[in-house]
Amino acid sequence: QVHLVESGGGSVQAGGSLRLSCVASDYTIKMGWFRRPSGQEREGIASVFIGTDRSNYAASVKGRVNITQDTRKKTVHLLMNDLKPEDTALYYCAAGGVVAELLYYAGMDYWGKGTLVTISS
Repeated sequence: QVHLVESGGGSVQAGGSLRLSCVASDYTIKMGWFRRPSGQEREGIASVFIGTDRSNYAASVKGRVNITQDTRKKTVHLLMNDLKPEDTALYYCAAGGVVAELLYYAGMDYWGKGTLVTISS
């Protein structure tokens, strides 16, 4: 069992920035960020294969977010810029994967409790 702890959520005005962090209790193949706006489906927005430069971003955030990793600390960060009211959601960190897999968002085995991001206009 891998435990994930997110931090960095909060309330900012549109156009602002936030950095989310997720610390894992153990190493996994991949880690990613998902979000669930109120009343909507969960969406995978960024994912990275640990120890590689393979990353992926959802079209809804591409160009505005950057996922980075600190493998020694088993941590990933999500820097979000130019935030919009539609980015308001509960953001979850997820981790998992198996060796040699190719999917960025499917197959996440472990989930954090989430951190709330609220963007005001």
